[in-house]
Amino acid sequence: MTTFTSPLLCRLLPAFLLAASLSAQEKKEGPIQDNSFLVEEAYNQEPGVVQHISTFTRYQESKDWIYTFTQEWPVGGLEHQLSFTLPWQRLGLSLDGKQAFGDVALNYRYQLVGDGNAPVAVAPRFTVLLPTGDEKRGYGKGATGFQVNLPVSFTVGSAFVGHFNAGATHTPRAINMNGDRATTQDFLLGQSFIWLANPRFNVMLEYVYTNGEMVTGPNQTDRQSTSFLSPGIRWAYNFPSGLQIVPGLALPIGVGASRGEKAIFLYLSFEHPFTKTR
Repeated sequence: MTTFTSPLLCRLLPAFLLAASLSAQEKKEGPIQDNSFLVEEAYNQEPGVVQHISTFTRYQESKDWIYTFTQEWPVGGLEHQLSFTLPWQRLGLSLDGKQAFGDVALNYRYQLVGDGNAPVAVAPRFTVLLPTGDEKRGYGKGATGFQVNLPVSFTVGSAFVGHFNAGATHTPRAINMNGDRATTQDFLLGQSFIWLANPRFNVMLEYVYTNGEMVTGPNQTDRQSTSFLSPGIRWAYNFPSGLQIVPGLALPIGVGASRGEKAIFLYLSFEHPFTKTR
C-alpha cells in the first residue's frame, strides 16, 4: 500500500456528504454517541441496548495491522457496563508476518457523572488484560495486566463534543520473546473533538499519545512513545427497529516520535435493543 490519503477520500467523501445532506432533511434526532475512534467516550450503554464494534487499523510503514471486536452490555441500568475486546493482528515487517490472536480485554465501566444528555459525563473503566496472545512471537505480554482509564465527555456549545482520556496499564512480570521478565507501566493520553454537522454525520479530530515499556532483559525495560493526530468522519443509519449502524473512516498521522508513520482506520458499529423496552 503506497498511500491512504486523497484518492480514497475523493472517492468516498461525496457519498458521505450526500448521506449527511439527506439526513439533515429528516426529523431531528439525537446525535451519534459512539466512541471516538481512538478515544473512549464517557457514555455507558442505555438499558436494554447492546453494541457491537469492529475496528481495523493498518500502518503504512510497518505494514502491521490489527482488527478488534468489542461488545458492550449494560448491567441492570445505565450505571454499570461490561464489555470485552478480542484482538486479531499481524505484525508484518517486525516479526514473522503471520496473523495471531492478541491479549483479550475484559472491561467494567461505571457511569460516575452524567449520561449522554448531560453537558459533562465521566465513566471510569477498569480492565483485566488476559495473556491470551503468544508472547514468544510478540503478540502479547505473557502476563495478566491491569488497566484503568478515565474518560470525560463534554459539550462545547450545541455543535461540538469533546472526549478526554487519561489511562495507565500495569503488567507484573511481563515477558518478552526471549523469556525475560519485568514489570511494565504504560500510560495514555487522548483528546478528541467532534463537529456534529448534523445528527447523522460527524467530522472528527483526535490526538492520542502513548508511553509504554517493553521488556529488554531480566527486570529491565525500555520506554517508547507514540503520538498520532487523526482526522476522521462517521455517519449513521437508523432503523425503525431500533438498530443503528455507524460506519467510519479515519487517517491517523504520526507526529513527534511517530513522525513519518501513516495509517488507515476503519470503524463499524451495530447497536440494537436486546429487550422489548428500550
